Amino acid sequence: MTGTIANATAIILGTLAGVLIRSRLPQKSVFQGIGLFTLAIGISMSLKSANLLLAVLSLVIGGLIGQALNLDRHLRQLTERLQRIAKKETAETQSSSRFTEGLITATMLFCVGSLSILGAIEEGSGETPRLLLTKSIMDGISSIALASSFGICILFSSVPLLIYQGGLTLFAGAMMRFMSGNMIAELTGVGGILLIGLGINILKIKEINIINLLPALIVAVILAYLWPSGI
Repeated sequence: MTGTIANATAIILGTLAGVLIRSRLPQKSVFQGIGLFTLAIGISMSLKSANLLLAVLSLVIGGLIGQALNLDRHLRQLTERLQRIAKKETAETQSSSRFTEGLITATMLFCVGSLSILGAIEEGSGETPRLLLTKSIMDGISSIALASSFGICILFSSVPLLIYQGGLTLFAGAMMRFMSGNMIAELTGVGGILLIGLGINILKIKEINIINLLPALIVAVILAYLWPSGI
């Protein structure tokens, strides 16, 4: 998992750098840039989907599952526990809502994307992790901007990234032969739509509960497998 370890390391180093230069970084302009960039990446990813109806069904079914499981509440409870741990290890104080917002934003930005999925598949298949190394540079730069606003909490996003991206790499190594190009395309397309929602959140245009929509990624793969030629 060389690529994932490099990615997590870049986030940690970027966070530390962002905390140090916080007062010298124009936060509003940086976040507007990140929001627009996230929208652009999301739009490009969403166009990978060849079946609009499948994407819509994935989001609806996934949203219902996420709401039933109340994923957002469970994640917020987890981040509050991490906050209590962080308070013991740093003298910097942050509000619970600010800590949670920063960690969720960073985790979604670093974990939900075509580079995470395709990069994990590339490394899982035994290839050189070029995509994940490229993503490491992007995430390192993004973590500087995020940490300049949210603080040290961005560092903790490296933990879910290690679990998610590392697990996906191991899973891809075992399941690569079962994944069709159509399944990957629909997974990427739905992930792109979620990134568009995240970009909207970052730009503060509208609050969208992205966490409860995450099961749509799994639903997209299942539907693409059941209907490879489209619904």
